[in-house]
Order: sequence, then structure tokens, then C-alpha cells
Amino acid sequence: MDFSNFFSHASLLLVAACLLPNPILVGSIGVNYGQIADNLPPPEDVVPLVKSIGATKVKLYDADPRVLDAFANTGIEFMVGLGNEYLDKMRDPAKAQAWVKQNVQSHLPATNITSIFVGNEVLTLDDSSMSGDLLPAMQSVHAALVSLGLDKQVTVTTTHSLAILQTSYPPSAGSFRVDLTDCLSQTLSFHQKTGSAFLINAYPYFAYEANPKQVPLDFVLFQPNQGLTDPGTNLHYDNMLYAQIDAVYSALASLGYDKLQVQISETGWPSKGDENEAGATPENAKKYNGNLIKLMSGKTGTPMRPNSDLNIYIFALFNENLKPGPTSERNYGLFKPDGTPAYTLGISGINVVDGGSAGNGGVTTPSYSTGSSTDYLLISSARVSSGEDVNYRAIYEEAYNRYGYKENKTAASLLGKIKAIGIQ
Repeated sequence: MDFSNFFSHASLLLVAACLLPNPILVGSIGVNYGQIADNLPPPEDVVPLVKSIGATKVKLYDADPRVLDAFANTGIEFMVGLGNEYLDKMRDPAKAQAWVKQNVQSHLPATNITSIFVGNEVLTLDDSSMSGDLLPAMQSVHAALVSLGLDKQVTVTTTHSLAILQTSYPPSAGSFRVDLTDCLSQTLSFHQKTGSAFLINAYPYFAYEANPKQVPLDFVLFQPNQGLTDPGTNLHYDNMLYAQIDAVYSALASLGYDKLQVQISETGWPSKGDENEAGATPENAKKYNGNLIKLMSGKTGTPMRPNSDLNIYIFALFNENLKPGPTSERNYGLFKPDGTPAYTLGISGINVVDGGSAGNGGVTTPSYSTGSSTDYLLISSARVSSGEDVNYRAIYEEAYNRYGYKENKTAASLLGKIKAIGIQ
């Protein structure tokens, strides 16, 4: 099908009205624009779809010039990506500057590029060579921005899996994996010096899919529920995502970086999955993403940071038909490739629990105990070396987050690890 003939701005806006009956402008909501597909509309026809969901930020996994040109003069902020396969090359200052000139400077100021993320979840891939390349690559890219006079408008960062956490429950006890502390500390120092945000990919869906009998569905979907209270702070949490974010804030504070801004570079819910993928339904995807967007429109922070704006990028804009892996991987999109909604968000009709998400010790709803009922909040190390405990779920989650974004040796290596320990 020739999408350039099929689409028109008028029809896309009409479709968007079906997705959001009463579109709302959400200043901090972003969307991930993945393109592992052979049936997506041309980028110029994607612009009205992004605007229709109230998103003002877009995250690309590369620096596709077609996309960046299509969004010129729209004001929409862009985060562009440098894949893991480029890390060793980016250690070379000359190559980093050439990349920045071609992929960033050439599009400014027409396209509002504000950030470059160098590498995706590198530190939890257990690849020492790649981990060693990460910070030098970030430094080279930043140095290139400085030399070109662009460092005041474009920051440099990287994304992390939640598997970097050693402890995540209660949120106030959040801490990073001990084996990653040295490497993380150097990266965090870079963030502090350059003013860039700390990016986390967080998927409450994985916790539910892994153990649907134990994880309360309403807790992961931002629906009314009894929630839990952090015994260390007496802060109340009625959704898992906010608990995960605050665990990251606690981990940062434990290393002396409590002033860094945390952004959620990916989160979402699939609308379809295989038989063994519990919860992957249009109704649950509607609740997760719809409730999340509504919460963001209220400009409330987490219980630990109630006055801090949250910057969250929903995964993803489109269903992507060429992504390998389980069915869910191809069904995270808000839109189908033809521009019609994958499901109706229905923002105006969703009831979101009020007060608790940004609440405090004054909330009197009962909390879960700190025993087995909160085991699903615990995130430990993902290791496969002999003689060490293996957290299968963390490794599987890591593969879900990574596989398909870039068909490279890193993704293949990770899947090999999973097959080796028998995860189906």
C-alpha cells in the first residue's frame, strides 16, 4: 500500500479524535517512535498523530533525517539515539564530532533536538567492553557539542534498565547493584557536570506478566486499589511505576546524587500477546496508558518528589510488525500502521485514583505487608556467571526492553544467554 497517497492530515486528525475524545495538552509526555516495521506511514503524516495525543516530545532510536526533517518547525522536542553498535567508534573525538555535525547540527534550529542518548541499557548487558566504552563515548559526544557551541541546548545521556537496581522495595531503600556502583558513579558525575537527566526504562507490565496471581492488576494499571505504604517514609503508593521511580531516586541519593532529574525513557503496555503473556489486552493497555497520560496532565510528581515534574516517554507510537520475540513485542503501539488507534484511550471516561499517587503519610488506606506480597517489587542483579544466583525475570525483562530495537550482536548475545538458562 502506498501510504503517501493513503494518508492525509485531515484523516489523521479525525482518527486521532477517536483515540482521544477530548485531547489534552500534556507538557511532560513524550512518545517513543520506533520504526522496526515495513508498513509505517511517512514521517510527515506522523506529525498530527503525535500532536493529537498531547505529546510534546519524541524519542528516536537513531537520528533518522526523514523524521527530523518532517518535524521541523513544529516545536516538538526530540531525543535522538546513538545505538550500542556505535559506542566504540564514538570514543574517537573526530568520529563523534562528525556524527554530531551530520545528525544534530544539520537539523538545528528548525528541528528542536534537545538530547542525545548514547547507548541503550548498556550496563546491564554484562559486556565489560561495551560498559567500558559507554562513558568515553558520552564524553566525546558532549565534547563535540561543546566545540560546536551546542552544549547549552543539547544534552548527552544514556538509558538504563531497572535491572541496575539491587533493591527496589521499599522505595526508600532503593539501591544500585554493587557491581555497577563504580561505573555508575562516574556516569552520574557526568550527568551532574553537564546537567543531563538520568533515564530509566520501566515496565510494570513485566512484573504482572511474570506473576499475575501475586501482582495486583489495579496497582500496575493506576486503578483504585489499597496500595502500599513505605515503612521507611510512611509515603503511600497506589501504583508500581511511581514506586519504581522513587526507588531510583533513593538509589541516586545513596550515592550522593539526589539532585539529578529522573526521566522515564520507556514505559508502556501491550494490547496483544501470546497465550502465556498475561494481561496483554486492549483494555489493560487503554487503562495503563490512558491513566498515565491523565496523571501527567495533573502535573503531580511521585510521593517522594511531589513537586518535581515527571518526564515520561510512552512506548510506543506504532505497532511494529518486524520486531522479533513474543507477540507483545509487536503490539505496544498507540496506533496501528495505518494510522488508526490500536485502542481508544478515552481519556475523559477514565477514573484515576486521586491523591494517593502523590500522597503522603496522611493516607489511611491499608498497606501491603513487607513480606511475600511485595516480592514482585524486588529487583535484584541479573547474572549468568557460574556460582551466582540468577534472577531469570530480570534477564528476561532486559531482553524484552532491548530485543528488536537494533538488530546487532548485543541483542543476539543477550538472547543467547536467555536460551542458555532455559527461559522460554
